[in-house]
Amino acid sequence: MRPPPAAPAVRPAETPPAARPPAPPASRSWPAGWLRELGRLVVPVACPGCGALDVLWCAGCAALLDGPASRVEGAAPRLDRLDGVPPLPVWALAAYTGPVRELVVAWKDRGRVDLDRLVAPRVRAAARDAAPAVRAACRGRRLLVVGAPSTGASRRSRGRDHVRALTRAVAAGLRDAGVPADVVPALVRRGRGRDQVGLGARARARNLTGSVAVRRGVVESPDGGPAAVLLVDDVLTTGSTLAAAERALEGVGADVVGALVVAATPPPGTVTRPVTDLPPPPVYLALGRG
Repeated sequence: MRPPPAAPAVRPAETPPAARPPAPPASRSWPAGWLRELGRLVVPVACPGCGALDVLWCAGCAALLDGPASRVEGAAPRLDRLDGVPPLPVWALAAYTGPVRELVVAWKDRGRVDLDRLVAPRVRAAARDAAPAVRAACRGRRLLVVGAPSTGASRRSRGRDHVRALTRAVAAGLRDAGVPADVVPALVRRGRGRDQVGLGARARARNLTGSVAVRRGVVESPDGGPAAVLLVDDVLTTGSTLAAAERALEGVGADVVGALVVAATPPPGTVTRPVTDLPPPPVYLALGRG
């Protein structure tokens, strides 16, 4: 007796094409993300203010530049003119100490050009803070925003003129507040004066004597009167740079109404408040210790 034929194998039902879950779309950002992570392995990213890892800057250090802008000319002895004229009004975002100092040094001298995105918006906001006083000093004149000049050697070592980013931010902040303002590269350094970093008050003054000049024909008021000028610099230390720039501009008939800086060195003996709410410094574990 022949065995009954085997029943045909039953194939599992295929999922209709319409019922199949759609394949996840390919990420368009994976090359950039992969390169970013690879870059972090080669060149670790850290907050320049406190050293927190894997962030361009931390929220705590960024908050130290949030202002509001305050007047600081009283702490700069070289701004005292000794001729009965009050010192030049100067606004600053923060004191040049602790994490702020580390952040500014990294931005201007250690190649952290990416910090423009942190510094420039804060400077723009500081210009809005100073706008009412600046508007009153301008007396209806259009304002010229002039950056403090750097030596050719410092520009070459840094690869750029970092103050230019500040002047653009200041002009934008003043225009936000309704003050007509234009950036004018009016000042130059001449001679062989060295960079000011590391010099004391008297050495700074000697280094700048006669070395700041005004480009011919760039500081002019449309109505023929004295042009109103606001100076911009990164750090106020003794005031020598701003004083030299003020003298040079006044020598061609300009009216310097004030200055704005990112940070200002506190006067000697000042007790600064401790910075709190910053992340702890990074801890590296030695091999073999877990």
